[in-house]
Amino acid sequence: MSVTDKVVLITGAGRPNGIGAGIARCFSADGAQVVITDLEGSPIEETLDSIPGSVSALLADAASQQSMQQAVDQILTDFGRLDVLVNNAGIGGPTLSFDEAESESPVLATSDEAWDEQLRSNLHTTFASASAAAPKLRDGGSIINIASIAALGPTATLPAYGAAKAGVVHLTKTLAVQLAPRLRVNCICPGLLWTRAWEMLAERRKAADPAYANMTTRQVFEAIVAQITPLAGEQTPEDIGNLAVFYASEKARMITGQVIAVDGGISLN
Repeated sequence: MSVTDKVVLITGAGRPNGIGAGIARCFSADGAQVVITDLEGSPIEETLDSIPGSVSALLADAASQQSMQQAVDQILTDFGRLDVLVNNAGIGGPTLSFDEAESESPVLATSDEAWDEQLRSNLHTTFASASAAAPKLRDGGSIINIASIAALGPTATLPAYGAAKAGVVHLTKTLAVQLAPRLRVNCICPGLLWTRAWEMLAERRKAADPAYANMTTRQVFEAIVAQITPLAGEQTPEDIGNLAVFYASEKARMITGQVIAVDGGISLN
């Protein structure tokens, strides 16, 4: 499943425990030249130091075509090629409050600001980064979009996030048709991972539900995983990364426009 010497750009990978960093570790372990990007202020240098192999970092806004074009041009200057784009940049939540969730329509309880922030951070990032990178990707290259299991069905407490991620799934399929046969475009829908977003979600669940009152946020997360995951375990960033490497490899040469949930079976419920 080798991606040796392929040049891989991963957006939103500036946090050591995040999905993007896990994807970077998997590509690097398989011999790829990896470039991670994130916004100014992220601990990107700390993350860079935590990933063995050939990895470099750039500051870039994944929601800006201009910023991403500059990042892509820098990669072409440094490496002479770009083979894979992983659109990982995004943010979690925010969840609705208890009062909002109890309203007649939680979707309509979402503010303009919260809705627009979710679409910009979780859908526009994929559009802008793909727009900047696709013309420069080598023939036979690959775009891998990171969505969420929230894209696969109703998400009562995360309506704007779910809508944005559903948009990523739709955009994946559209690009797969429009960019074929030169490029392949696929999508991954992660399930429950212990990331910064889930720390915040677990904190809110603890505050709203007395059953979790005496638990740490990590214990709240573990309890939720145990309740809803058929395979009875949390997912890791490397679980996502392993599928991303497969998508980018020659073993997936005839796979495009596909959406796979890496969620331990949660989306089967």
